[in-house]
Amino acid sequence: MPRPECGGTTITTTTGPDPGRAPGPRRPVLRRGSAEEAGLDPGGLAALVDGLAAHLVPGPGRPRPWCAGAVVLAGRGGTVVLEEALGHAFRYTAYDEATDTGVEAPPEEWVPATVGTVFDIASLTKPFTALVAVRHALLGDLGLDDPVARHLPSFSRAREAGITVRHLLTHTSGLRPELPLYEAGTAAERLRMLRDEAPLHAPGTAVVYSDLNMVLLQLLLEEVTGRGLDALVAEEVTGPLGMRSTRFVPPASWRARTAATEDQRRPWARADRGMLRGEVHDENAHALGGVAGHAGLFSTARDLALLCRGLLDGGPAADLVLGEGLGLELDRPWYMGELSGPRTAGHTGFTGTSLILDPVRDVFLVLLANSVHPVRSWRSGSVPRATAATHLARACLP
Repeated sequence: MPRPECGGTTITTTTGPDPGRAPGPRRPVLRRGSAEEAGLDPGGLAALVDGLAAHLVPGPGRPRPWCAGAVVLAGRGGTVVLEEALGHAFRYTAYDEATDTGVEAPPEEWVPATVGTVFDIASLTKPFTALVAVRHALLGDLGLDDPVARHLPSFSRAREAGITVRHLLTHTSGLRPELPLYEAGTAAERLRMLRDEAPLHAPGTAVVYSDLNMVLLQLLLEEVTGRGLDALVAEEVTGPLGMRSTRFVPPASWRARTAATEDQRRPWARADRGMLRGEVHDENAHALGGVAGHAGLFSTARDLALLCRGLLDGGPAADLVLGEGLGLELDRPWYMGELSGPRTAGHTGFTGTSLILDPVRDVFLVLLANSVHPVRSWRSGSVPRATAATHLARACLP
């Protein structure tokens, strides 16, 4: 049976995956260069930064800042043309519910965001889980159209409904968006909840974005490979891509350079954990030990640029993920702005994170923000994401 609990173990990888069994993305070559060298208008990039900066303070129709701090990175081809940090990685010690204000730390304790700030990337974890799955499908360890129950035979509800691996990867399984795994007292109870969950819709008939898809995919991968998802991601994705600041359950030594998230307390949250910094924000991922298929990774903008470029450079796994939207979303104007198109892929994360890959223009955009600091109710839509993407699209010269 798959592991009922995802442990927060330290990963030590001394060797990478066997090159003969490595159809995943390879480490790209990225360099810092000018906008002109990459065929971009520097004025458009300046407008991108100015537009994002405007959302770090209250404005018309925006009584609260969209985020406390952010890092934005943009590139075209193998050239990184923009890498900018704004605001603060840590500013608030708590949230005052009575006054709807953030309780600020003394100004001398505020921590500015830097280009090396580590963020809880939330649902940007999903593409990593998908990449591992696609890689093992290409290796023949599983099939994209395999029934989930072929690998998880005790999941009788999934068997009865005919849920497949592809359904999980495309959010067409019919499963509800989430389950309160954080309310279960034991690992066995969490596993039982997942086994007993039946889809709300017939698989393949509707797209319903669901964290449960990636949690089931995690369990399936762990059953097929005999390894935890943390090890799989490290050995098969982040290691080969050279993403040295990306991992589950970051060590205590990372805390000082990690952006704070939320003063997580009921009733606005689902757990009472206080101000979080260096600990996973998602309550279900926390209940699963910090390692989960849908959330739990921490990363930097520089590392995620390597992922974006690695996918855009192509290859068997990258082509499947980008071309069929396996673990990524395609053509989402609400956060992709004018970069959106039939081939544009991307994803967002609840904490304020996003990445967009446009293979037509050969550009990528990474935006990491702590928009739940000090509380999730201050978040308001994806206008900053879409605006930044639109500025990048307009900056692309003919």
